[in-house]
Amino acid sequence: MDNKAKVLFILHLPPPVHGASMMGQLIKDSARVNSSFEVDYINLSISKNLSEIEKYGLPKFLRLLKLQAKVLRALLKKRYNLCYMTLTVSGPSFYKDLLIVLLLKLFGQKIVYHFHNKGVEEASSLWINRLLYKVTFKNTKSILLSNHLYPDIKRYVSESDVYYCPNGIPLNPYKNGQKFESLNKGACRLLFFSNMMLQKGVYVLLDACKLLKYKGINFECHFVGAWSDISENEFKHEVEKNELQNYVFAHGGKYGADKGEFFFNSDVFIFPTYYHNETFGLVNLEAMQFSLPVISTTEGGISEVINDGTTGFLVPQRNVTALARRIELLINDASLRQKMGEAGKERYNTNFTLEKFEERLVEILKNLARSK
Repeated sequence: MDNKAKVLFILHLPPPVHGASMMGQLIKDSARVNSSFEVDYINLSISKNLSEIEKYGLPKFLRLLKLQAKVLRALLKKRYNLCYMTLTVSGPSFYKDLLIVLLLKLFGQKIVYHFHNKGVEEASSLWINRLLYKVTFKNTKSILLSNHLYPDIKRYVSESDVYYCPNGIPLNPYKNGQKFESLNKGACRLLFFSNMMLQKGVYVLLDACKLLKYKGINFECHFVGAWSDISENEFKHEVEKNELQNYVFAHGGKYGADKGEFFFNSDVFIFPTYYHNETFGLVNLEAMQFSLPVISTTEGGISEVINDGTTGFLVPQRNVTALARRIELLINDASLRQKMGEAGKERYNTNFTLEKFEERLVEILKNLARSK
């Protein structure tokens, strides 16, 4: 007799590519998850690309109706022991997801939310949101990526109803052992890898590059990521305006082996995010895999990943001077880069592999599925 718990996963899958959809795909592809439960998957995404996320129109409305129909069919077909959902907690997407939540509650389903975003506390300034959050969180459990994120939902969720499960990612398969020659001989290669969004700190890093250039420091800074609210032409204009053409290079989105190639051929990874939905910064883990020291911020749960002064540095958000100082320190000290990079690789191996994530998630879901 098969005693596996029945779990309905309602989660984000790419496209578009972002932290939540990447983790959703890893869960859907996980042999450990699929062998531990009787599973069904429904894609919660109704956006086809990054530019669609904050926009609504007839095509997305029709996709929403299709999504609701899929959930309804699943609930009519099977009684689940647990419904897992990667709820978006603020903005128009929250109201869209709330329709799914209400459907699950109508069928008396046990619900656990796994958060890859934040914003509950800020959105609670509106009375209607406070009311909706009370409905949303009543008789549910929550999974957070870090205890640093608990204050965001503290008003509505008892800590006894919260589980912590840091993200983990698979090892990048890139194996090339040949480093590229720097375009500027002997230059330290800096890397930014994320969607080209203002709040990801793109222009903060660009301004830091300007300071480094004025000090006569030899470096290259490579920006890799899909164009978002910063267009290729806008970025190129800023580079030319600051006369950084010989120091700063943009490459657009890169994936697979191309992605690994950029990490492998870099010396320092920089992610100066102040993105309001940032919760973990998966890209920092990718850099740690390649033994790169990481400079980032304390947004969300990033301080759960980066040990300040050991695996890299955490700098104040939007502080160009502080960022430039930390970059300069690592540029000028190759032994420190190596030491921090090795510490970061060890930290990834110990805490943030995909296997560690799968173990934690499966244990949490098993406990929830069999609880009263």
